[in-house]
Amino acid sequence: MTRAIGRLGVWAWSVTFAAAAAAQPRQIAVRAGVTVAPDTVRVGDPFRITVGIRVPRGARIEFPAATDSTSPIQALDPVSVRTTADTTALEQYADYRVAAWNVGTLPIRLDDVIVRVAGVERRVPLGGYTVFVKTVLPADTALRVPKPPRAIFEFSPFPWWWLLLAALAIIIGLLIWWWWRRRRRPALAIVVDPYERAVADFTRIEKLGLIDAGERGRYVALMVEVLRDYVVARYTEASLSQTSTELLRALHGQRFIVHERLTRVLGETDLVKFARRPLSGERARELGREARAIVEHEHTASRPRQEAAA
Repeated sequence: MTRAIGRLGVWAWSVTFAAAAAAQPRQIAVRAGVTVAPDTVRVGDPFRITVGIRVPRGARIEFPAATDSTSPIQALDPVSVRTTADTTALEQYADYRVAAWNVGTLPIRLDDVIVRVAGVERRVPLGGYTVFVKTVLPADTALRVPKPPRAIFEFSPFPWWWLLLAALAIIIGLLIWWWWRRRRRPALAIVVDPYERAVADFTRIEKLGLIDAGERGRYVALMVEVLRDYVVARYTEASLSQTSTELLRALHGQRFIVHERLTRVLGETDLVKFARRPLSGERARELGREARAIVEHEHTASRPRQEAAA
């Protein structure tokens, strides 16, 4: 909206002055106007509110810092004040860059402008100005009427959810019963004869063809490892965590073990495993046969005693 009075041109003057100076105390002559550009905006679009004040020379003008913080029209930038080059009076303009956050005709809420000169103060109200904010929503040409809201909870005549809870309880009960039966069932221990396992392991290692592939040290280590497993399974004094010396000491006194042969096989195998001692293919086969022979000897020598115990 634009109002023009006198020298300010497009400014709208909103203040009328009081009656004759003889009947009133001394007042400050003030001319004020407010303009809004543009006067029709959309939500969130910035627009400007300009306040113009003209007072006698020597006066001081105090513009409001911003729009009312509780109104739907909010300031985007600090107020900008500019002064004209008029030498006969003081003429200043305050620019407010604002945006509206609602639709419809909104009032512009600004505090009063304060003018002071020679100890006299005058307040210039800036009320009565509006801006129109149009909506950005498209027009509903179909005139659709939404359905009424449904109830939060809808209950059918038959409480089907009781059946779901009952089925869930039955399933949980069956799972608990199955777990309890399985927990009480004794585990079936599969007992494998140490000799049969050793023979099977010896045969499996032979089929790998490690000697022909140049893996002589690995072949000897695997064959002796089967020997150690057999001895540990046969005698409780022996353990897989023992070194060769500790194993020989633990088996001392066992009459079915040929200690000299076992000492020789374990000692040479340790040199191959830990000292990387060179080993020919023929010697690797001899150590493998010696490991099998020690197992065969122990099994054959201890069998009559096992049969008598049975």
